[in-house]
Amino acid sequence: MSQENIIEVWKDILSILEQEIPNSTFSTWILPLEPQYYDENSFVVHTGQGLAPSILRKNYSEITSAIKQITNKDLEFKIIVDDELVKKFSKKAAKTKVSQTPQEQTSNIPNYDSLTQMQSSNLNLKYKFENFVVGSNNKLAYVAAQTVAQKPGEKYNPLYIYGGPGLGKTHIMQAIGHYIIKNRPELKVLFITAEEFVNDVVNALARGDEKTKKMNKFRKKYRECDVLLIDDIQLIAGKTRTEEEVFNTFNTLHGSGKQIVLTSDRTPKEIPSLSERLVSRFEWGLMADIQIPDIETRMAILSNLAKDSNITVPNKIIEFLAEVYSSNIRELEGAFNRVTAYASINETELTLENVKKIINYKEQLKTYSFDGIVDAVASYYNISVKDIKGTGRSAKIAEARQVSIYLCRELTKESFPAIGDFFDKKHTTILYSYEKIKEELKHNKTLSLTVDSISEKI
Repeated sequence: MSQENIIEVWKDILSILEQEIPNSTFSTWILPLEPQYYDENSFVVHTGQGLAPSILRKNYSEITSAIKQITNKDLEFKIIVDDELVKKFSKKAAKTKVSQTPQEQTSNIPNYDSLTQMQSSNLNLKYKFENFVVGSNNKLAYVAAQTVAQKPGEKYNPLYIYGGPGLGKTHIMQAIGHYIIKNRPELKVLFITAEEFVNDVVNALARGDEKTKKMNKFRKKYRECDVLLIDDIQLIAGKTRTEEEVFNTFNTLHGSGKQIVLTSDRTPKEIPSLSERLVSRFEWGLMADIQIPDIETRMAILSNLAKDSNITVPNKIIEFLAEVYSSNIRELEGAFNRVTAYASINETELTLENVKKIINYKEQLKTYSFDGIVDAVASYYNISVKDIKGTGRSAKIAEARQVSIYLCRELTKESFPAIGDFFDKKHTTILYSYEKIKEELKHNKTLSLTVDSISEKI
């Protein structure tokens, strides 16, 4: 097949993939691929990005499907890392970075029509859709966020995004704000944390001659915006006056067709002491969860960081960091920054041995105890350790006991008999509890979030 023909075939394949694969993956990993040939068995492309085969592994089904649509053949998709392309890719990245003016080097910062609007919104410039890595763990939240950003107030109102700490909830929420400010500068966007909202309520209610004036100013601030983004909404629970103001602000904005986006570490129904009327309103729109990213997504995040920083990081280092920091993106990014900064300042080669020293890898291998695990579970469920180790059969205590047994097995790798001795339970009971939780975690998102939250605290 001629080079001209393979290029045309590849263009047709790309037109299909562009509609089916998230833009961050498509533009970063698929567009740079260079088609080589296809025969009766395989469709072969070359890449200059060493991580491409690993990153794109989860997209093979979409890619092979697109290939079949264009070629009418069931072909194996092969990505070959080409040394010449690797050199070409590295030189191009370095050349681009050097040739840019300071203004051009900050071109990844949105070009807002109103700098004042951007500043008053409280948004962080680094949280944009362009650098949000999409994976199976966050695809629903990403698609919903883009829909809201493109048509605020028209669909998914409110948008309620929930998940464990450090998984990207704040990032994707602020990305909505950035997109709207850039594309709809006439709209007023306000990002606020729930803690800041509580403080504003307290200050507005402070005694004095200015009380009425302060409250009017407070209400004007929140009820006259077009897009309200509140982070960690669970922190208002149990604060009666704050809940009252959230309720009235919600009704005012929603009734006027204004967009509301909320984030939390759990679903509305799982927030202790949150009033039923707020639970009901938070569930009006769409609830989208963000789960712990798989290793390919974590590697993609690190690869993007390396690319943005114009730093060459060996694949084995990226894979190692992605394996060590598996449950929190903030910790993952922090480790990457620590490693690359240390290596740059000390002119140290990025070897696996050096990286382990930089992040104190041995300290990451925590020693877990049965007592520590059960204490954490008891605290989360607001019950006593005695309840967990006892014979109580209520649904809450039974679940806490089974979660404790599951975590004791997963975190300590101790034998089932040893765990049975600790809980004073038969081996069969311990095994049943472990398998029950393990199986439920496959489809019960609420339980998965609970286990993740407890693991984070241990």
